[in-house]
Amino acid sequence: MQHWAQQPRCACSGRGADQGSAEGSVLRSQHAPSVASSCRSSRRFSRHPPAATTRSVAGLGTPYQRPVQPGQRPLHANAVVGGVLEPASQQQEIGLFPSLPTASPPSAHEKVGVLLLNLGGPDTLDDVQPFLYNLFADPEIIRLPAPIQALQPLLATILSTLRAPKSSEGYKAIGGGSPLRRITQEQADALAAALHSKGQPASVYVGMRYWHPYTEEAMQEIKRDGVGRLVILPLYPQFSISTSGSSLRLLEQLFKEDRGLEGMRHTVIPSWYQRKGYVTAMADLICIELRKFKEPSEVEVFFSAHGVPKSYVEEAGDPYKEEMEECVKLIMDEVASRDFANHHTLAYQSRVGPLEWLQPYTDVSIKELGANGVKSMLAVPVSFVSEHIETLEEIDMEYRELALNAGITNWGRVPALNTNQVFIQDLADAVVEALPYVGRMATTSEALVPMGEVEMLLAAYDRERRVLPSPVVVWMWGWTKSAETWNGRLAMVAILAIVVLELTTGQSFTRQLLNIDFDPSRKPECEAHILSQSLVVQLAWDQLHGAQ
Repeated sequence: MQHWAQQPRCACSGRGADQGSAEGSVLRSQHAPSVASSCRSSRRFSRHPPAATTRSVAGLGTPYQRPVQPGQRPLHANAVVGGVLEPASQQQEIGLFPSLPTASPPSAHEKVGVLLLNLGGPDTLDDVQPFLYNLFADPEIIRLPAPIQALQPLLATILSTLRAPKSSEGYKAIGGGSPLRRITQEQADALAAALHSKGQPASVYVGMRYWHPYTEEAMQEIKRDGVGRLVILPLYPQFSISTSGSSLRLLEQLFKEDRGLEGMRHTVIPSWYQRKGYVTAMADLICIELRKFKEPSEVEVFFSAHGVPKSYVEEAGDPYKEEMEECVKLIMDEVASRDFANHHTLAYQSRVGPLEWLQPYTDVSIKELGANGVKSMLAVPVSFVSEHIETLEEIDMEYRELALNAGITNWGRVPALNTNQVFIQDLADAVVEALPYVGRMATTSEALVPMGEVEMLLAAYDRERRVLPSPVVVWMWGWTKSAETWNGRLAMVAILAIVVLELTTGQSFTRQLLNIDFDPSRKPECEAHILSQSLVVQLAWDQLHGAQ
């Protein structure tokens, strides 16, 4: 991907004012019922109804006891087969890894690296437009048909220019830039210290997708430092093809194109929402905030997650929704074990464009909860581990105001994990436990996406290498809703251009085109004509604004 040419800066993140609203129902549940999504046959790693066999899982690290299909491949150094815990040395023999290479032992002088992946974002208000350009120039975000793919840079320039003013307002409200870059570096430093304390020295690098330090820059630094074993750790607890998937596809390209990276042994931890340390840290913060309310038992625990297009889940098999629902259940199970039995809601924020995204939507859910009599609400940013514009501006400002207007008078918000000690120690454990799997593939019944090398991981997730649906539909050929929408917008552009010419030149091009007699010297008709043109301009602008 060609980035906006600019000198490296610190990166911060945000949604770029990518939000919207639509009708939706509230997914509100009492603690006891399980929030489980149905398995789809098209899912690559869907979870089927559990058999009687159980084993110790939770991705990597301290386990939960969860049901598992007999014969499923483990992620731990140990595995249970038929209810019996088997050592890792016997897993290959019993067929858990029938075609995978055995990981070679680490060399005493082999340097270990950890790459933290995140979205990135503008450091200053001047960076907003180029950051948005990088975002829209990504074919994973806007996918054009092959005949017009060369127009993507032009389209990215137009969209980023149109969006920048509104996005800048959000960043200005939180101090002129998002703190994501600074916080991510603090997390990297804390993780390096935690690894050292566990007897595993490692260099920790930060790679952002759409701003400095870019993933490409981080990989060049990793190569220069001579890292021999690399653990790739996306800072997204739940896997999605729109977040972790986009970064991993970029890494796949880098590994193939750069000969200096071809032989680097690595492994990816694609999701870690089910880890005991992460769940404990989230439950700790929720309980702390609940105790601040006058009536803790009356508080609605409101989980707000970043949304993804519904087509990602239903058409491409994205495990994000299922992992998110399982994550919320695990957290609420832990909260309930501490004598809190609050109702909770899971909703999705930051919708972009006219497509249907995962529902219920956060803004709609807040209004419905207020209408149903909820007076106290604790917002939990569940898919974010760092403070940035979606927590500081969208949740703290927009959704808080929306809640107050809906009659929810008592508002609280759980802080992001940032450098929470329990969280950082758990990430360090995950890295240590992942190192034996450098150069091999492993799965767990709890993580819907397996751990492994980038190419193996993507191949396992998407064996057909099919084109994923775009979250922003720009054009679809044929008699489709997309074509109809964009034909209307192009027509509005043409009308707007004609009106501007008429207002600036005094000539009636409309009259000439339609062969209509019109005498602008007649004042009433002239005023009516100008008024109608102004209305057309407003309608055209509203239509174009809907495309932003």
